[in-house]
Amino acid sequence: MKTSLNVLFLLAMIVLSGCSRQTTGRKILSLNGTWEFTATGSFDEIPAEFDRSVPVPGLIDMASPSPDTPYVNKVYWYKKRFVIDGHLPEVALLKIYKSMYHTKVYLNNKPAGGNLYCFTPTLLDIRALLNPEGMDNELIIGVGCQNNLPDTVLNGHDQERINYIPGIYDNVEVQLSGYPYIAGIQTAPDIDRKRIRINAQFDTAGIEGDIRIKYRIAEISSGKVTVEGDTAITGNTVDFELPVPACTLWTPENPFMYELYLSTGHDDKKVRFGMRSFRFDPVRGTALLNGKTYYMRGTNIAIQRFFEDPERGRLPWDNAWVTNLHSRFKEMHWNSMRYCIGFPPERWYDIADSVGFLIQDEFPLWWGMRNVKSRHLVREYTAWMKERWNHPCVVIWDAQNETVTEETGLAIRQVRDLDLSGRPWDNGWAAPQAATDGMETHPYLMEYLIPVAGTNKAPWTDLFTVVRIPANGPSERSPSLDGKPYPNPIIINEYEWLWLNRDGSPTTLTEDVYNKLLGKNSTREQRYNIYARILAMDTEYWRAHRKCAGVMYFTGLGYSRTTSPRGQTCDNFIDVQNLVFEPNFEKYIRPAFAPVGLMIDAWNARYRNNSRLTVPVYITNDTYSGLNDTLKLVLMKDRSTIKELVKVVSVDPLDREISSMDLDLPAVTGKCILTASFNYDGEIITSEREIELIP
Repeated sequence: MKTSLNVLFLLAMIVLSGCSRQTTGRKILSLNGTWEFTATGSFDEIPAEFDRSVPVPGLIDMASPSPDTPYVNKVYWYKKRFVIDGHLPEVALLKIYKSMYHTKVYLNNKPAGGNLYCFTPTLLDIRALLNPEGMDNELIIGVGCQNNLPDTVLNGHDQERINYIPGIYDNVEVQLSGYPYIAGIQTAPDIDRKRIRINAQFDTAGIEGDIRIKYRIAEISSGKVTVEGDTAITGNTVDFELPVPACTLWTPENPFMYELYLSTGHDDKKVRFGMRSFRFDPVRGTALLNGKTYYMRGTNIAIQRFFEDPERGRLPWDNAWVTNLHSRFKEMHWNSMRYCIGFPPERWYDIADSVGFLIQDEFPLWWGMRNVKSRHLVREYTAWMKERWNHPCVVIWDAQNETVTEETGLAIRQVRDLDLSGRPWDNGWAAPQAATDGMETHPYLMEYLIPVAGTNKAPWTDLFTVVRIPANGPSERSPSLDGKPYPNPIIINEYEWLWLNRDGSPTTLTEDVYNKLLGKNSTREQRYNIYARILAMDTEYWRAHRKCAGVMYFTGLGYSRTTSPRGQTCDNFIDVQNLVFEPNFEKYIRPAFAPVGLMIDAWNARYRNNSRLTVPVYITNDTYSGLNDTLKLVLMKDRSTIKELVKVVSVDPLDREISSMDLDLPAVTGKCILTASFNYDGEIITSEREIELIP
């Protein structure tokens, strides 16, 4: 009888074991939505009552009612109930994609773990804390304030912000599956061999024997399967290559995406990738996209600054708005962006992949390192890279912004090889760490605009008549031992210094500049107009002289703070909710960033009438096609054409042509507009100068 009972017991265990192994794939239980909410003074005790509601993802100022400011010395608590349908799986992980500042998690009144980091995921094993199937589970998450963090953790310091609003600002989900569990996947395209390298890590939970995984690669747009099969897991990893025959390369102009599917039979995971490579050419100083020279033109998104914008609301988590934002940027002829001093929600990277942008992904580090050392940075950088390395849009790891330190360089050297795609790094104002790394410069020339009374010079004449290497970068801030400039390729990802708030008022940094340029009684329209004209000239200048790999102005999206304390920078929207650009900005900046750009190389404010002016016009071709069309030079006064010259010009792919025309200035006086124009792909590209003819 005892033997029979033992046999029955063993059979029951086998049956139960078989039931627990019936998982056929990963299930994602999204916990996004409305959560209960409250605030206390510390992490010491979970609150008994939750008297408010708050959306996740979002920030705590979106709670109803909103908590009081300032956001210091407080803990904000979120509560959500959920149920696991069906049997309880072997693997149950809670993933909080991003939350700040300092995250602690409790499940069913028991501590589940936490995360001090503010810009990388929290991933916790909650299997042992879950209630039996069909029962409610109570999840409580506490997030602290920026000042609660230890001084060895980056807190997103930005000296031009005032509010560091806490919150769970990215997705929250429970991942349910069985073993072997797919812990991570990294894809590394090899476009020359038309193959993709796949490195995946598994948790096999001690399962012995031959473990095989199934794989499949398909085109996202068509669903067409390009390859499928299976392979064996060696230990807890698999590292193999698959062919992607006749692959379509990913570019901003054609953001073609593939999907990799892996399955262990008890867990599965999908990742998107693009077949593309990105490098810098240290000899020519240019970027190489898919092995070809590629000029980067674009802007910045300062998402953490936008988080404190009065008009922000739910916009960063509105997929339609974010997609439209990227589309509006594409309309400006931008192909690149720096996500500046902060990461947006992960959905933004999916959208950048699909719309087509090259992203310089900058870790939220600007001077405020406190006691952060390279060993601390390595942990944060590693978590960051694992989250992003399958995105084709992410082409540059950017370790920091405008900071002089040895610690980021030490950390870069330790984590660089984790990325099987070998992306280049940017090290802010610290020394570049490899000859093939790029480096940022911030040539804010417009800060020094000073009108010179009684001369023919414009405030910018001396700045633009000299062909200069973009400065205000590592060569000046962290000079080499021999004092020579670093030869690394340069990206200008900040320039100009003429910011206006969305209502046309100067920011705290630009009020003095506008007073010098226009006087203290200037109108909003005057400021909008001169801002756009100078930014266009500045953009044309940096593009035409080919001294950098990329030109990205600051900033495409930021805050607009017009009440005390006022803001230092701003974007160029007049209606951020509907993404309406200020009209002068769109009129002048769109052609300045066109793939075929023009620059009138004439910078004086006044010219003698009845004289001959030789006007050099730079035609900059960023495309892979040769150009042959008519260049026009038109002089207008009071909206009427008084002189017009035409000339047929040719420009080779990725080349630049300087075409000069002799313009006989007429016997008129007063303000005139000198415009060069060229037809590119059905669009009239222009460069414009406002000049005065004098006797």
